[in-house]
Amino acid sequence: MTNSALPPAAAPAPVDLFGAPLLPGLSSAPDFLGESEEAQLIARIEAAELTPFRFQQWEGKRLTRSYGWHYDFEASAFSRTEPLPAWLRPIADRAADFADIARDAIAQSLLISYGPGAGIGWHRDRPVFEHVIGISLGAPATMRFRRRKGEKFERFAMPLAPRSIYHLSGEVRSDWEHSIAAMDVPRWSITFRTLRDRYGP
Repeated sequence: MTNSALPPAAAPAPVDLFGAPLLPGLSSAPDFLGESEEAQLIARIEAAELTPFRFQQWEGKRLTRSYGWHYDFEASAFSRTEPLPAWLRPIADRAADFADIARDAIAQSLLISYGPGAGIGWHRDRPVFEHVIGISLGAPATMRFRRRKGEKFERFAMPLAPRSIYHLSGEVRSDWEHSIAAMDVPRWSITFRTLRDRYGP
């Protein structure tokens, strides 16, 4: 598809710098972790036997590992995997508290190590998941959102500072796609997800 076939982009939504709500269902906070916690978590992620992310025949520049549940994009299969390790459970509990959901609702976690040039393309998380909570580590990044409106896209961008946390639910989770812009420096993240009622426990 040529660029001329793509719908024109709508003007970006303004970024609120004063802590007001961003998009419906989107919340975030800086300094969820301390610097020493961040360093320890990065070390844990790097020691977690990560494997390259694969989508059909394509291999990404990021390394991943799932706990609780795993979605195999090559086989389009969703299955249980080993539970969250003990070192990750306290962070999961704190993330659940931030999102104001039950701690035992956290059913899945995804560790990601982004190499230079790695990002995440436009997508919505798989429909088996409901709440999505992310923690950013190591370097600043930008999380981009878009939603089709007629022949254009509504757009929004949110900075992800190291040690910050965000929560996606409701409208922003269901109606908006999101992506992470590629970076030239390494970065890490931890994502926690809950299952929709029809898929759990």
